[in-house]
Amino acid sequence: MAKGGDVRVTITSECTSCNQDSVDKKFPGVSRYTTRKNRRNTPIRSELKKFCPYCYKHTIHGEIKK
Repeated sequence: MAKGGDVRVTITSECTSCNQDSVDKKFPGVSRYTTRKNRRNTPIRSELKKFCPYCYKHTIHGEIKK
């Protein structure tokens, strides 16, 4: 049996362009996605290209702290 902490952790990704354009936004809110990653294989912060319903386009979603 495996001992210790979980190798796979749940991360939250947030839209990077919504944070920058928070002054001129039609709708309030920030697009967030959750996913899981292997801590040993990818120790750096991940960036995924996902659809943002507030920007109405595919943008880069960066990993944030919990």
